[in-house]
Amino acid sequence: MFSRLFGFNRRSFSSLSEQEVLALAISSEEDDARIYRAYADGLAGEYPHSAAMFEEMAAEEDRHRGALIDLHRRRFGNRIPLIRREHVRGYYQRRPDWLVRPLGLGHVRAQAAIMEAEAQRFYTEAAKRTQDTDTRQLLGDLAAAEQKHETLAGQLEQKHLDTDAREAEDRAERRQFILTYVQPGLAGLMDGSVSTLAPIFAAAFATGDTWQTFLVGLAASIGAGISMGFTEVASDDGVISGRGSPVKRGVTTGVMTALGGLGHALPYLIPHFWTATIIAFIVVFMELWAIAFIQNRYMDTPWSRATFQVVLGGALVFAAGMLIGNA
Repeated sequence: MFSRLFGFNRRSFSSLSEQEVLALAISSEEDDARIYRAYADGLAGEYPHSAAMFEEMAAEEDRHRGALIDLHRRRFGNRIPLIRREHVRGYYQRRPDWLVRPLGLGHVRAQAAIMEAEAQRFYTEAAKRTQDTDTRQLLGDLAAAEQKHETLAGQLEQKHLDTDAREAEDRAERRQFILTYVQPGLAGLMDGSVSTLAPIFAAAFATGDTWQTFLVGLAASIGAGISMGFTEVASDDGVISGRGSPVKRGVTTGVMTALGGLGHALPYLIPHFWTATIIAFIVVFMELWAIAFIQNRYMDTPWSRATFQVVLGGALVFAAGMLIGNA
């Protein structure tokens, strides 16, 4: 366990022979080609232009791998040592983000540039540190190849993603983000912020006890979060509606519901009743404006209508809580 944690079973890059460096480059090119194809598979359904770009990038990685294999065959024969990036201490790693679905369009575009830049930078720095002429030449050639890859990535993006295609895919990604996260989160925040106003302030004005009020708010917030989360998961599996993973939507809804209620319950941890109540008023005001902002920013709801809906609803629930608490 400790050897894995601290890398005791890994080779240092400086200890690798020229054949092993070449074998490492071959395996790295193969891995990157497979990553690009995984990106293409994950994007093909909704972002076909980006998928085509990654397919071509994978094919280019295959061509470079073939050239490296030919070079190895000429210099060292047909037997390529088994050495991969995880066997070398300090070598750049690839996070398995291609396993996550759905893929983030902006993330994978940026990740492609990072992948090529990391490889190019590593080879360049490695070439500077070696004194062996042949090894320096080999590393320099690899750095130049990766620099060409990085340039190629930009050329392929221009080829497959003209202005209209990029805008269409960006709109589709924004729509998916809104359906999967913003709408469920907004529903949860509204429910948690507004629906818990009545029980919390009713308990506050009925008892005048900050601790009892906090317990009521805590129970109401967590209970509402659990209820809203499970309701969101059960309401739609996302297959037909295209709203995305029900688990992601449920977690988002549940967490935001609980946070919406806890926002104005936490001030009642302050033992002084009116200090806690005034701070809770301020928090409620901030929550309502946050809801209005999200509606305007992501749902294209006019400020006037968003403000009217949120403030009116919050005021009615707040008034109900005060009336019940003072009854």
